[in-house]
Amino acid sequence: MANINILIVEDERITAEDMKKALISVGFNVPAIVSSGEEAIKASEELKVDLVLMDIKLEGEMDGIQAAEKIRSKLGIPIIYLTAYSDEKTVQRAKITEPSGFILKQPYGFLRKPFEESELNTAIEITLYRDRLEKRLRKHDKWLGAMLRSISDGVIATDPQGQVRFMNSMAEELTGWLEEDALGHDVRDVFKPMDYKFPQGENIPMTESRFKKAILPTKDGSKLTVDGSVTFIKDFEDNVDGLVVIFRAIDS
Repeated sequence: MANINILIVEDERITAEDMKKALISVGFNVPAIVSSGEEAIKASEELKVDLVLMDIKLEGEMDGIQAAEKIRSKLGIPIIYLTAYSDEKTVQRAKITEPSGFILKQPYGFLRKPFEESELNTAIEITLYRDRLEKRLRKHDKWLGAMLRSISDGVIATDPQGQVRFMNSMAEELTGWLEEDALGHDVRDVFKPMDYKFPQGENIPMTESRFKKAILPTKDGSKLTVDGSVTFIKDFEDNVDGLVVIFRAIDS
């Protein structure tokens, strides 16, 4: 944990110093304590911090939620909110910024004790683990997307509702749909070979469903003969998480 930098954004100085001591005692670095949203944005960028502990109510024109929104969108740094405010409106505003957690404070700004050994450290450890995992998944998704875009077969992937979430260039060429136009459409609007019906409900197979010499109407009204397969992706609880269509044009 010696290389983990945590920025504290808190306008109650006693609370901030208390947190700093607790964080340093377990091996975290605290490069700065700031008290306003504007300072938080600047420090997050200049100090290259790994996590921000953000009080929702701050001095100045920008509150913690506004600052967190800018930090998350610009830098992708995880945020844990410190707040004495648990009203529904505040919570809903905060949720939009996709925080990694909330730590409730007592009235007058003081954290509940003993936060050193409990919720503060636990929240930080979980947040840092999730952030590392999400970054690996994003890297994997970029690698997978690049690979799928480069293969010679058409590839279409959907979400659990069957709405298109990915098309490679070959799928665009064969169907006549651009990915940007197909996104959000039901896959059956984009890829609808004649005499083939997508499995639904209890008919969803555990393995791939194949089709051969299917006639595929394209967006411009022409027709292609295609071979391919539809594979349903399932999660650990056997729920459908989406599907992948892989197909190629063949000589009729």
